[in-house]
Amino acid sequence: MSSITIHGMDEGLNKCIRDKAKEKGLSINKTLKEILSQSLGLSDSSAQNHREEFIDLWGKWSSDDIAEFNKKLSACESVDQRDWQ
Repeated sequence: MSSITIHGMDEGLNKCIRDKAKEKGLSINKTLKEILSQSLGLSDSSAQNHREEFIDLWGKWSSDDIAEFNKKLSACESVDQRDWQ
């Protein structure tokens, strides 16, 4: 397994990483690996976590919502040639 050294990290970032590690009860190394894995989309939970973070912004459709949308959209599926004259 390889290692990476990060030079010139500013104090604010250093504090955030240390605070996150303390909050999670993990070492700084494990915390950084978890952050990198999630931010690069390599962890199984990363996609799900992001969807849940934004669910209040875009909502979630039920099967009834989808059926109603498709019913209303069906009127747009045919072209009336008179509209193009």
